[in-house]
Amino acid sequence: MSERVVRPVGRGFLFLDSHPAGCAAVVRRMAAEVEPRTPERRTALVVGSSSGYGLAATIAGLARYGVDGIGVSFEKAATARRTATAGWYRTAETAALATELGRSWTFVNADAYADTTKDDVLDLIAGKLGKIDHLIYSVAAPRRVDPRNGETYQSALKAIGAPHTTKSLAFDDGVPVLQEVGIDVATDDEIAQTVKVMGGEDWARWITALQDRDLLEPGFSTVALTYIGSELTGPLYRQGSIGAAKADLEQTALNLAKDGVTAMTSVNGAAVTQASSAIPGIGLYVSLLHKVTALQTPVEQSIALWDQLTGETPLDLDDEGRIRLDRWELTDDVQSAVRAQWESATQDNIAEVADAAWFLAEVRRLYGFDVPGVDYTAETEVDVEWPTTA
Repeated sequence: MSERVVRPVGRGFLFLDSHPAGCAAVVRRMAAEVEPRTPERRTALVVGSSSGYGLAATIAGLARYGVDGIGVSFEKAATARRTATAGWYRTAETAALATELGRSWTFVNADAYADTTKDDVLDLIAGKLGKIDHLIYSVAAPRRVDPRNGETYQSALKAIGAPHTTKSLAFDDGVPVLQEVGIDVATDDEIAQTVKVMGGEDWARWITALQDRDLLEPGFSTVALTYIGSELTGPLYRQGSIGAAKADLEQTALNLAKDGVTAMTSVNGAAVTQASSAIPGIGLYVSLLHKVTALQTPVEQSIALWDQLTGETPLDLDDEGRIRLDRWELTDDVQSAVRAQWESATQDNIAEVADAAWFLAEVRRLYGFDVPGVDYTAETEVDVEWPTTA
């Protein structure tokens, strides 16, 4: 047993510790957003199940349709100095939720890029699920080791073609600060490495491995989660090095869509995630977006995704065959309002034109802090075991 008071200590949007009870409460709040449907026998593999949209997709599939499955993520256990990562605690609570709902879920803590991980997961699928109906791919990592040659690739947050300067949101002791951030131009090698990390190569390798083991049910579908976003963030995101990786992800979907496989990308709307909060300009954009419209939560969007994957509702596809869960964000009136706020934002008015306090609270909730109903003055057990099969 290792109980202690856990406080939010960190720098910028990165916290050194996570609050176990707060992370558990976040999972329960997400599950409470889901209205159950009559369960039917469906099985899924979620690669990247411990955070962001991968976590939301796991909870929505489990709580709405009673999906059985396997989740893969890469988290760190508690040490003598630090708590476990937030994703560790969220996974433990998701497993507890699965047990309460009478569903079968196994959570694997390992590098999703590694062939050894794929082998272990495929063995689990064969032994516990038989075959799978769906694979949801939601991996956001700064680097990737290619298991075929041992080479390490590093992703880059850079512009393509010309340098870019963007407004960005930071905080000084909780006070919002508007900054100008310069974005360098990515080299050809940096673009290629970013595609290697965040593009579709690993997603395709998962599908090939499953096909080689004959572990796909008839009618199998796979979705990789992605983002397009606004013209305001486009020079760094969609037109930048990350955008090159996202374009590769979309091309991979087209390449995979054969031999009975339905493969698509799902374009999610803006949200506060551990991956997105690190990108310059995104925090400001999401804060402005929240000020002018009601954001659809990751769980709400994941419910819509599962409804489409199960045939409850028709697929909402664009001309390029991508599922669009972001239409609420990109309407002309919403984007016009956000642009007006973006252009008018100054250090003097940033607290008024942007919902900065909400954004900071959302970042803190990623680590289990600022969750209503949690007593942060009380000691909490930080040494939580990785869940056994639920």
